[in-house]
Amino acid sequence: MSAAALLAIAALGIAPVGATAGQCSAERAQAMTPADPALCRSLAAAIRDPSALPLDRYQARLNEFLGNWCHRDAAAGWRRDKRVRDTGPFTASLAAGAWQGAGFGTHAPVVIWYSPEMADWLTANRAEGNGDASAEPPPVPNGAIMVKEMFPYPAAACAAVDPVRLFPTSGAAIMIRDRDASHDGWYWGWYGFGAGSGWAPDWPPAPGNPLANQGFAQYCMNCHASARDDLTFADPRNIDGEPGEPLVYLSQSFFTGPTPPSHHQAVVLPPDTVRRLGQPHFRADRDLLEALRMPLPGTPHGNMPTWDTVSAMPSETYDNTWVAAGGPTAADSFLTSTQCLGCHDAGSTGLQFDMTMPNPHGDGLLNLSPYASWRTSPMGLAGRDPFFFAQLASETQSFHPDAADLVQDTCLGCHGIQGQRQFHIDRFPATGACETFTRDMVDAVPWPDDNPGAALADYGMLARDGIACTACHRMALGEAAKGALDRPENACVAERQALLNPDNSGFARTFTGSFPVGSPDRLIGPFADPKVKPMQNAIGITPVHHAGITSSEVCGTCHTVHLPILQAGAVIGHTYEQTTYPEWAFSAYRTGETPDGKLPHGAGDRAESCQSCHMPSRGPSGTADGTPLRSKIASIQEFGTFPQAENNLGPEDIDLEVRDGFSVHTLVGLNVFLVKMAQQFPDLLGIRTQDPMLVSRGVDPLIRTEQAMLDLAGTATADVTVSEIAHGYDALSARVTVTNRAGHKFPSGVGFRRAFLTFEVLDQEGATLWASGRTNAAGALVDQDGNPLAGEYWWRDDCSARIEPEARLHQPHAERIGRQDRAQVYQELVSTPPAGPPAGETAPACGHETPARGMLTTSFLSICSPVKDNRILPHGTLPLAARTEIAAALGAGPDLARETGAFAVGDDPDYAAGGADSLVYEVPLGDLPPGSRPAAVQATLYYQTTPPFYLQDRFCTGRGKDTDRLKFMVGHLNLDGTAAADWKLAVASSGPVPLKDRPAGR
Repeated sequence: MSAAALLAIAALGIAPVGATAGQCSAERAQAMTPADPALCRSLAAAIRDPSALPLDRYQARLNEFLGNWCHRDAAAGWRRDKRVRDTGPFTASLAAGAWQGAGFGTHAPVVIWYSPEMADWLTANRAEGNGDASAEPPPVPNGAIMVKEMFPYPAAACAAVDPVRLFPTSGAAIMIRDRDASHDGWYWGWYGFGAGSGWAPDWPPAPGNPLANQGFAQYCMNCHASARDDLTFADPRNIDGEPGEPLVYLSQSFFTGPTPPSHHQAVVLPPDTVRRLGQPHFRADRDLLEALRMPLPGTPHGNMPTWDTVSAMPSETYDNTWVAAGGPTAADSFLTSTQCLGCHDAGSTGLQFDMTMPNPHGDGLLNLSPYASWRTSPMGLAGRDPFFFAQLASETQSFHPDAADLVQDTCLGCHGIQGQRQFHIDRFPATGACETFTRDMVDAVPWPDDNPGAALADYGMLARDGIACTACHRMALGEAAKGALDRPENACVAERQALLNPDNSGFARTFTGSFPVGSPDRLIGPFADPKVKPMQNAIGITPVHHAGITSSEVCGTCHTVHLPILQAGAVIGHTYEQTTYPEWAFSAYRTGETPDGKLPHGAGDRAESCQSCHMPSRGPSGTADGTPLRSKIASIQEFGTFPQAENNLGPEDIDLEVRDGFSVHTLVGLNVFLVKMAQQFPDLLGIRTQDPMLVSRGVDPLIRTEQAMLDLAGTATADVTVSEIAHGYDALSARVTVTNRAGHKFPSGVGFRRAFLTFEVLDQEGATLWASGRTNAAGALVDQDGNPLAGEYWWRDDCSARIEPEARLHQPHAERIGRQDRAQVYQELVSTPPAGPPAGETAPACGHETPARGMLTTSFLSICSPVKDNRILPHGTLPLAARTEIAAALGAGPDLARETGAFAVGDDPDYAAGGADSLVYEVPLGDLPPGSRPAAVQATLYYQTTPPFYLQDRFCTGRGKDTDRLKFMVGHLNLDGTAAADWKLAVASSGPVPLKDRPAGR
């Protein structure tokens, strides 16, 4: 438990070690009952209708009601349990000569208070002999309330005390019936009594961006969805005055030793301050800023926000949408991940810890659950990615201001897909138009309720949630896609396809995330025979098995990015900005099968799906020893593994199987830089760093995500070897070979990613005597004197002009390097359309075969002609003719086949079948320092997600809060001592390779 939570518990009067069997720490001298019944009556109507008010205003009323003990108003018909009762066993163990207690209840010991409506429903429908056991009971009526007060373990300590003299030291879990607001029909939450409880209204959010304490469709359903009906296990036998007795559990309360707080407390009392996983620089790193050649203060682009002025993304606490009453309908097509985390995050019940494994590197558990591993991945962070939003600012402000609407809707259709899609679904029936989803909508929040964006808050929540659960698990591919475009949940998808993929068909029509989705009452998964009732009860959705979710095409629809080429606001062509999926589909790693059928040339000799690497069920990102993972796929209240409960579903409906092939939703590449920003600036990204369900029992997911990236870099990305070393009298030479171990180009993805080689000649002490591929503090390539290599910076320091834009300066692909001002850089570079058409032409010609006549660009929608693409091809890359056949089978033209090849690599034979690149370094010994003696050589491969020219282009072409936020985070990010120090990530190294003595000579 965190220090903040312990302080909050101490303020409640709870010793951190808990209560003892002989002492009731919750007992108070005076009864705590309503002092002002008239106040209670005045609040009663409001608290019985949670959806009638915005959350903050409703919580203020509820705080008045519960804080004045109005729920203990027997005169108003409220009833309570007979006594404090356990909800599970309490056990004792002897350790270090003392007894230690542990509680295993679904909640801490409880007394439930029932509103008159709730008590009447229970006695009418669940009392023995009442109601028809074979019939569905009438629903719990609106306005019915249960307040589950919670007390220290064990229940025996307080069982003899009149409940009205017990202070709820662990607060209360509340359920308020509102069937008109949500499918499940309840307002859920936790409430803390008194100023020291740690409870506060959820809006505005606390600095740590915690999970909301209250609201509709909360994580409580992970247990309550296992109830037989109405999502409650409540039974009248517990109620004072009713026949029968509560369930009894083992209670080893014979001793006076300490007991721990409940897991529930750790969930509801997270840290209330910013919890950083790494300490950023308090002051901006001037060495880095100078190395980046960022604009200086006083120049038009030289402003640097401060800790007080930098703009933060809206808090994750706001982000909760749910299936409405009467749903799911098309209006519920996309939901925030809060609807999934209760069941698909590990440890949420506090009693079972499936989907975890012991941390092999320290204490705690590794959380391998779908929610935790996805949430901290670049997919989970996509809706808050500071690089993306700065890129969007450049596109709309500098590159294409006259097509800003098209740019925003196109780009947010991937990074904010759920918000953009749901906005179109909801608006299209009323307007008949596919209106633009804008950047401003991403920031829409519901508080205060009169703010200009409040009406759009749900779309902002969905967009900020990133590429989330319902985006992938509702995807309709293959047979399921037939007729899908005609359904309301796919409003505007056909228009997007026509804009982005006008000449494509079949699967290729879905490129750039233009896929249709299936019915809103279904979610697809990889396992047969799922247990359906809990999800149906909670959100009205049926989980179904569909093999398509395991196909690479689930990834390929988004990771093949086909975009219009814009000039002066007009579309002058189309091009592929990203081809990760076809790079795989044309390689030895291809499976040769899609949801639409088999592809020409069948499977490659290294066939693996995208998921086998990026959603591993074994290996370094899955299990420590590489054995297959086996786990249940959810954390719910089961029948056979939980303390007994009344009125629950049977084991056939809720006892989950342990599944082979459990896959971790790691979904990472090598973007350590983004994850480090999330670790150090959670307040600016509006996120929490501690897992909301496993809390302090687990390794923080952002730490595990970083480790998964480092594992991927070190074990599954590339190898570097040095061979053919020749040490002559005048020179030494060596061949360096980089072998690509990825199933696509390396690097792949967005075009500005790059890798480069550093080749060093070392003396006997390991000091560098000669090097190609040195860098400065910003990761910019420099020569032996620290001067930047050609193409490392695109702008003058003050952003006043580009540096020789017509020259398109860069490091060309090399098969031999013999100078320290040359380096082998694996990258894609592209140029803009020329300013005007060449003589005799009517429009600028763009395409893979056209010569570059514009300037280098980072604009995704300005890509006209290739300048260089020497990214290392995957093994077994097929010849152009075979690639063209497969492209046609996917529904794409021959341009896709051409785009996946190399460009400007000369006759380098390594770019035929792919798999590796080899080059020779020739070092004139006269270039070494006088008197030095070379002893070894070393080659290291580095990777950069955002090279210096890319960052400089962001700061020179964008302005406003998104650009400033990225500038602040870049300037204050502390990478010292990390694997990404100096803004470069080491992927592979040969290590020092000793030289043999040179032969005797002149």
